[in-house]
Amino acid sequence: MKNVLFVLSLAALAVASLAVAQDSGPNKVLQKARVGGEGRFDYVFADSDGRKLYVPRTSVSPRVSVYDLDSLKLLAEIPNVNARGVAVDPKSGHGFASSNPVAMFDTKTSAPIKTIEVQGGPDGILFDPFNERVWIFSHRAPNATIIDTKDGSVVGTLDLGGAPEQAVTDGKGHMWVDLEDKDSVAAVDTKELKVTATYGLEGKGGGPGGLAFDAKNRILFATCHNPATMVILNADTGKVIDALPIGMGTDGATFNPKTMEAFSSNGDGTLTVIKDDGGTKFSVEQNVATMRGAKTLTLDSKTNRVLMIAAETQPAPPPPPDAAPKGDQKGGGRGRGGIMVPDSFTIVVVGAK
Repeated sequence: MKNVLFVLSLAALAVASLAVAQDSGPNKVLQKARVGGEGRFDYVFADSDGRKLYVPRTSVSPRVSVYDLDSLKLLAEIPNVNARGVAVDPKSGHGFASSNPVAMFDTKTSAPIKTIEVQGGPDGILFDPFNERVWIFSHRAPNATIIDTKDGSVVGTLDLGGAPEQAVTDGKGHMWVDLEDKDSVAAVDTKELKVTATYGLEGKGGGPGGLAFDAKNRILFATCHNPATMVILNADTGKVIDALPIGMGTDGATFNPKTMEAFSSNGDGTLTVIKDDGGTKFSVEQNVATMRGAKTLTLDSKTNRVLMIAAETQPAPPPPPDAAPKGDQKGGGRGRGGIMVPDSFTIVVVGAK
């Protein structure tokens, strides 16, 4: 009964929070760049050092679109790559796309280097600077495939005990991965390639879709769907510290150590900003009105700006009477509201006023 009351109270808080004037707070939408292009989309990645923004496009002409991170002008397209996300190793100058096979490319020229055969269904992706490896995550076994970024060789695979969504690393041999179907976070030893602990969310949130990390204070921020909350945990012990309301439909989180803010990008068209007061006190600082469907995000650590991607939708034409039903497609090209409006794909930039 206590858990039920907790969920109901959080839902009420979420409604009240999102009703607050969107302009109140330090952040605002600085730019909406309508860059267009066909195809669905999922994750977006900012290479802050290389000043490039990577957006995989699927379905129609699968490719990875590469934009200038400052001007948001299209620089190049890596063709024939049907990927969900991208990660970059700035030291080796190699980039990787979570496709099957995994695509390895040169970050300076965007030229393909080779493809790497993997198992499972590549989805999320993360570069770990600790030992220069990129982790490819899959909802089905193997949950993680680990690749050496220097030569593209497969180091090993790992069963995480659930379906991974987003991961974070401290760059010192520790990684955390949220498990969407288990309402938990897996702690991983990246040197030994083993799960060392699994942290439950204690009923404070379910179906975590995003994960962010305050490295200084060793705090995890797990953004959840049911209820729509950001569950805050101690990264070393797994102890739940707090849970705060966020927007609906989260699919990504990030943390800016310069501003001490955790962000949740939400499909309902909001960006929830949680203020981290020294790793001990947390509060909902702001809900920025962004763009409906902008549910994934990336941080440009040099400009302190958060970038999201979305597209406008229109009602889908009614199917023929004899047509078989189609399942919901993950991505952004075909949402619940209908089909994507041609050339409406947009990059949304949020930063300080």
